[in-house]
Amino acid sequence: MTPLYKQSWAVTAVLLNMVGQGMLLSYTTSLLPALQAPDSPIPIDLQTSSWLSSSIGIAGIPGFFISSALMERYGRRIAHFILMVPGLLGWLLIYAGNTVPVLLMGRLLGGMSAGATVSLGAIVIGEYSSPKYRGMFLTLKTASVCLGGMFVHILGHFYDWRTIAMQAMTPYIISLAIIWTWPESPAWLASKQNYEKCEKNFYYLRGNAAEAQRELEDMLQSQMSRASQTTKQLSLRQKMIEFFKKFTKKNFLGPMFILLSSTVLLEASGRHIFPAYALQIISEITGSKSQSYYYTLCIDAIITVSAVCSSILVNVMRRRTLLLSTGLAACSVLMVVCTYLFLVARGFISEDYHFIPIGLFVMYFILANLGCSPIPVALLGELYPLEHRGVGSAVTGVFISLGVNLALLLTPYLLVSIKVYGTFAVLGLVMAVNLTILYYTLPETKDRTLQEIEDYFVDGQFKDNRNIKESQVTVKMLK
Repeated sequence: MTPLYKQSWAVTAVLLNMVGQGMLLSYTTSLLPALQAPDSPIPIDLQTSSWLSSSIGIAGIPGFFISSALMERYGRRIAHFILMVPGLLGWLLIYAGNTVPVLLMGRLLGGMSAGATVSLGAIVIGEYSSPKYRGMFLTLKTASVCLGGMFVHILGHFYDWRTIAMQAMTPYIISLAIIWTWPESPAWLASKQNYEKCEKNFYYLRGNAAEAQRELEDMLQSQMSRASQTTKQLSLRQKMIEFFKKFTKKNFLGPMFILLSSTVLLEASGRHIFPAYALQIISEITGSKSQSYYYTLCIDAIITVSAVCSSILVNVMRRRTLLLSTGLAACSVLMVVCTYLFLVARGFISEDYHFIPIGLFVMYFILANLGCSPIPVALLGELYPLEHRGVGSAVTGVFISLGVNLALLLTPYLLVSIKVYGTFAVLGLVMAVNLTILYYTLPETKDRTLQEIEDYFVDGQFKDNRNIKESQVTVKMLK
């Protein structure tokens, strides 16, 4: 088997988990209308429906911290396997649940598992795949989430919410089976000074080409140097002091501010809102629930295709150019469609031409999924310096969870009070503000090494050192 096949096999487990997360996010489009029906055996009000939808966001916060602890102690393979089990149990609870608390517990377990594996999955892709394919695999995570959302919308037309909950277990089960076949991450083994097994697993995944050998030698040299400088274990008090000291350092605050702004941009672009409330949004625009199903499926398919296309564009275009150009265009289209829907609501334009706002929304989501969705996720793995990467990922992860929870919690109230046009007008304004912030603060990271990016946040500019000849690696390989 070729290295690409072995890497693809390992990454498939992560992508299937992302499909499951997409199904978890979009599941409320089938669950909430059924529970809100007059003959529902589990009646709910607007507040309860809002919490059922948004609970996955807040549940992700403990997931980020649990993931960080498990992956460092037990390795990537065992941690990923363990952290997917709560998601599977969550779907079982939803399938068997007859009360709101049981359904809510199922959603909380699913949200915790999603939060725990979203960052761990990115780390697995980064450590298991070669630089040549890494960008493509990382961006396919977004496409996989979109695909999972589309599956739920299709299944919702033919099955009830309990049956869909049972079907949603399938990607989790297949993913768990694949994870069991993984070799342990070479990077984690090197960090634990298990150099012999690290080399064996690295060559299994990457092959023994010259580039792969140089990458392995660099990694071993770095980890051996780090191991030789390791001091005594810090006490809990000393660890807490070191944690809070990070919030006073320029090379931590700079990336954190950019990532917080990009996270707000991600949520404002409708990344998590639309899959969760797609049928309600389209129903209000078209005035027909039967037509809204087909419109939703078309938009799902287009969003998924555009997310796949972004994996190509991220590799050929500058990050800033792609983000700012598509973001500005998306904001412009969004303002046009909001204005159109406002005029329809006031009776200035006939409401018979549904294809116009639907077409504009399609254009908007294409643009948003080319830049505003994939690039913030990519930045999470690029901006933080190595010394701050663990804490920085946890802090940003908590902010992402809070953002998802707040967006899903407020959206039902916004749709009722200010309708679709008002809701998306607010989101468009938030997008514009954060695009402006990123215009002034975001450095261009394409083709830059992580060390160059790390130096940028110390010096405030990139060093022109690309022509410096690569130093010779002298680490003797373990045989």
